[in-house]
Amino acid sequence: MELGDLLYAGRELVEGELHTLGVGLAAVFTARCPDSEDLNEDCCAVIPYDEDSGILVIADGAGGLPNGDKASEITIHALHEAMRTARENGTDLRSAVLDGIEKAHAEVMALGVGAGTTLAVAQLQGQTLRTYHVGDSQIMVVGQKGKIKLATMSHSPVGYAIEAGLLEEKDALMHEERHLVSNLIGQASMHIEMGTPVEISARDTVILASDGLFDNLSMDEIAELCRAGPLLGMTSNLAEAAKSRMTDPQEFQPSKPDDLTFICYRRRVSAAP
Repeated sequence: MELGDLLYAGRELVEGELHTLGVGLAAVFTARCPDSEDLNEDCCAVIPYDEDSGILVIADGAGGLPNGDKASEITIHALHEAMRTARENGTDLRSAVLDGIEKAHAEVMALGVGAGTTLAVAQLQGQTLRTYHVGDSQIMVVGQKGKIKLATMSHSPVGYAIEAGLLEEKDALMHEERHLVSNLIGQASMHIEMGTPVEISARDTVILASDGLFDNLSMDEIAELCRAGPLLGMTSNLAEAAKSRMTDPQEFQPSKPDDLTFICYRRRVSAAP
């Protein structure tokens, strides 16, 4: 595992892949919708800034719109280019991320076909995390004992209803409008939600994911699977749990077949990851 930029576009992984980023390790998983012959419209990336910092990126092309795969690929490449330019010019990491998102938005808009994509970015600098997101790809931080320390809000009618206390998450997972998204890269009204910096403890797990994960598993279920164990083993358990929900529907449980992409990150410690 060497320091380097890693971009995944239209990929199909059988199991997670482990990479270094700053002071931690990132496990990446991406696969197309089960039993589908369509392209995987999810893209993701692990992009370092320097030896202590970098970004993790998830982009989920909007399936109900044209060229979703193109929109998500444009987005990760725009962020990759913004990071490369920042490294060369000494631009701060926050500015580089915002520049990359705005560049991606302009390029997707320029396609002129109504394409769109969600986006989730985790900016990691030493022990500090800052989140950026557009749409319903979300970011969580889970403590070693399964406590959910941070969870971004889905930019969707259902997500806003949860945030307002009008809808419980268990009901939201089964909601008929769960697929609707209110904010996209490539949409004229696009806006970026940027979180405040938070410190990541040694045993915390950061998870970025497309809705293929969050529409099939509750946050409590995700947190329970993230509590302990090696990073790659945890990644495998998350993938299998989500795919099981997609392919084997059960009464009173969510089941939404979709592309599935997520990145799990932990700080390196003296013990094995």
